[in-house]
Amino acid sequence: MHLKRFDDAQPYEAPNHRDVRGLRLQGFEEGGPKNQWVGLSQYLPGGGAGPDSTPFEKVYVVLDGEMTVIVDGEETVLGRLDSCTIPPDEVRELINRRNTVCTMLVVIPYPPGTNP
Repeated sequence: MHLKRFDDAQPYEAPNHRDVRGLRLQGFEEGGPKNQWVGLSQYLPGGGAGPDSTPFEKVYVVLDGEMTVIVDGEETVLGRLDSCTIPPDEVRELINRRNTVCTMLVVIPYPPGTNP
């Protein structure tokens, strides 16, 4: 078992994100997961990401608040404990349209060629 306490989580910057604070809960460390990493993203009101895509899939789980996910012009609002998978190369945009912080768990495979 690889244990990492929340107090030991390190911040990270995600490209093309705005008004969001990310903490790496697991991944990119000795003894950690070998296939994916896990982040905790806290989006301020009006914060978001994209529009953009990645060559690998992502899983989003809303822990608190609401997040609007836009794919192909279609908007879907994720609420507490709702989740979605964004397939590889799918263009998506995230927007927190609420006046409260949206906290999301993010699970992403390591980029190709990464050796955690």
